[in-house]
Amino acid sequence: MMSAMASRDFPLSDLPEISTARSAPADATFVGVAVGPSGAVPRAVGLARRDLERQGFTGKVGQVLVVPSRGRAVAAVGVGDRPDAGDLRDAAAACVRAAGRHSEVALDLVAAGSRSTADAQAVTEGAVLAAYRYPGLGEPGDRGRVSRVVIVGEGRGVDTGVRRGVATARAAVLARDLANTPPTYLNAPDIADLAAELGEQYGFGVEVFGPRELAEMGCGGLLGVNRGSVVEPRLVKLTWQPRTPRGHVALVGKGVMYDSGGISLKPSDAFHVVMKMDMSGAAAVLSTMTALSDLRCRTAVTGWLVCTDNMPSGSAMKLGDVLTMRNGRTVEVHNTDAEGRLILADGLSLAVEEAPDAVIDIATLTGAAMAALGTDIAAVLGTDDALVERLRGAADATGEPVWQMPLERGRYRRLLDSNVADMRNIGGPYAGCITAAIFLSEFVGDTPWAHLDIAGPMKVDADESWRSRGATGFGTRLLIDTVTNW
Repeated sequence: MMSAMASRDFPLSDLPEISTARSAPADATFVGVAVGPSGAVPRAVGLARRDLERQGFTGKVGQVLVVPSRGRAVAAVGVGDRPDAGDLRDAAAACVRAAGRHSEVALDLVAAGSRSTADAQAVTEGAVLAAYRYPGLGEPGDRGRVSRVVIVGEGRGVDTGVRRGVATARAAVLARDLANTPPTYLNAPDIADLAAELGEQYGFGVEVFGPRELAEMGCGGLLGVNRGSVVEPRLVKLTWQPRTPRGHVALVGKGVMYDSGGISLKPSDAFHVVMKMDMSGAAAVLSTMTALSDLRCRTAVTGWLVCTDNMPSGSAMKLGDVLTMRNGRTVEVHNTDAEGRLILADGLSLAVEEAPDAVIDIATLTGAAMAALGTDIAAVLGTDDALVERLRGAADATGEPVWQMPLERGRYRRLLDSNVADMRNIGGPYAGCITAAIFLSEFVGDTPWAHLDIAGPMKVDADESWRSRGATGFGTRLLIDTVTNW
């Protein structure tokens, strides 16, 4: 088994062992074979088209029909007509889920041809991500999970695709593990320590800044939000520097390790329980950095993890307080539960000081984004159309969907006006996703910038294709695709 990340006191996942072979090995007890809605059925399935149809199998994407065969189970796996990488990712995930307690699985889903690299990557991602189960904090027991997956195919394209798929899926698994971990086991100092370990393991630089340095740096947003917590904040700078970079992208991740709402206390309901996942943006950025060496990324990438709890106490930030951000702008606090934008303001200010070609932030920022787009789609807004289009293309390629919302500064900036400061941190009951992005835009200057609001797709309540119950790691593979294809 290949460790997904460094050893820590909190539970971490293992990836299934992934390999390639020209044909399904004899010790594979479950074999998935691609079958479309028409054309010849591969002999390995053991049934003719009419027999499959009698069983209700039509070949649509993700449909699986298991056929017992000579001591092993063979599954016809629907891939649809002219499957693309997204179809194959979903098909591989469905097959791994159908494998149940089989530990040795072979997937014969990659067709020979020019798309073999992309297809092999997608199949690998689908298999690894569907096999994911958060280890949990109880007795490990027998989880009956897939421990080995063989991707059937041959050639350099398949080998390259599998290698890429392992790197991207491993990163997404890391993001899931971090977001699923209870806040008692993962706070701001913990994630900073983990980042240092991962930097050594995966070849990126790590600098950690604590309260004293943050005060010297003028990071009033992060320090203000942290005032109610007994746990110190951390700002973590991650650096990937290839020898001959073809560009420089900065990634800024919201890392609210637990969000109670502060003085503006959240209701005690089911959604409050998952506020351990309010650091999913920081998890995505950190996880992205772990894939860059294996993918030989030629883009320089700087990651910023802005990490703290948001807690109520006698020392907590109050409504009416005015905070001074890293770039000197002052902000009047009208809601302490709109804290993510306050810490991102410092991260964005620092990011643009290094003059990158673009800045992308990722955050579980607003319930308004979820109200507008539901739980499957993230919102994207930005000051640069070309950058937004890059993200939309990466979203299509990775199956992590985004929808562009308008950054209507001319219409809505006035909603952030304050009588005592440069601006306030909320803009009223309407257009909350947009006004939050407008707030963030005040801290990027002229640098091309885009904002991903992933509040909706940060988790799923039940297994869905390659998304496993709990944190999804959404945005990790999207960011990897963006920076590696810069």
